[in-house]
Amino acid sequence: MSVELDVFVGNTTIMDKEVYQLWLNGYTVNDAVKVRIEGGVMEECEASAEVLLSDTMDQYRTFQMCERLLHHPAKLANQLLFQIPPDRQAMLIERYYAFDDSFVREVLGKKLSKGTKKDLDDVSIKTGITLKSCRRQFDNFKRVFKVVEELKGPLVENIRQHFLLPDQLARDYAAIVFFANHRFETGKKKLQYLTFQDFAFCAGQLINNWTVGAVDNMMEDMDVDLDKEFLQDLKDLKILITDKDLLDQHKNLVCTALRGKTNVFNEMEANFKNLSRGLVNIAAKLINAKDVRDFFIDLVEKFIEPFSLYLLYMGVIKSCILRMYHD
Repeated sequence: MSVELDVFVGNTTIMDKEVYQLWLNGYTVNDAVKVRIEGGVMEECEASAEVLLSDTMDQYRTFQMCERLLHHPAKLANQLLFQIPPDRQAMLIERYYAFDDSFVREVLGKKLSKGTKKDLDDVSIKTGITLKSCRRQFDNFKRVFKVVEELKGPLVENIRQHFLLPDQLARDYAAIVFFANHRFETGKKKLQYLTFQDFAFCAGQLINNWTVGAVDNMMEDMDVDLDKEFLQDLKDLKILITDKDLLDQHKNLVCTALRGKTNVFNEMEANFKNLSRGLVNIAAKLINAKDVRDFFIDLVEKFIEPFSLYLLYMGVIKSCILRMYHD
């Protein structure tokens, strides 16, 4: 009875970036082979289909063995099983923790629990991302959250140090952790036009200005928790909409700061009282956990939409006036 055995002996671990990405995307070995064939790799390397299949299977096995190390990136540099150059290690880590914006948009603000993970089948169908890739990305979010939730100090820096991620990716993960921690509502229909990067920018601003570490830089607590004393102080802003002199002073300060910096300055100045009232009323309620969760939907419904309608109304009036003048 004949037995065929494929053997490869080497020192430096060979990892094809394209095959690695196919593995990360959740492709089976056979599907990955088809993609490689369609990409012309057989002509490029003058290899047969059997050799290509063997190579793909071998690399998939290597990636699967490396995966446990990627769960704890710092261990990758200290292990002796795989001889992987530092630049290739950085690539493996960055790509493993990369995520699809369409996927994170579906789970942003949700609890990173088994219940949410059960819904990934629906997310996979909706986004067109393979279920395996959805699970990897979700598990990464959960892993990062669990590691940093009890750490003290800057959230972004903790993520960067413990998972060896590049700066921008660490900031994106900080936004995901921040939203999961506060359970911000992001799934409502009125918020669907906002992208993950829109929310990530907002998370960065809140982390840098509203958290415990931001308000008191002597604190060593993790800067993912909103400062309760700061939120309580926001209730005092009510005086800005009840006292006419303070309202006028507030308007002058804001208009001075924004004059020449926005193309809707005139409309903002004319509608300042209503805009100010909307923001102050939102701020005054943020001491309650439910109102914190509804922060973004409140901004849209009580600030952005009314101002947008005002701009639309003013645009219609201006158009009518111009038409009457032209006629």
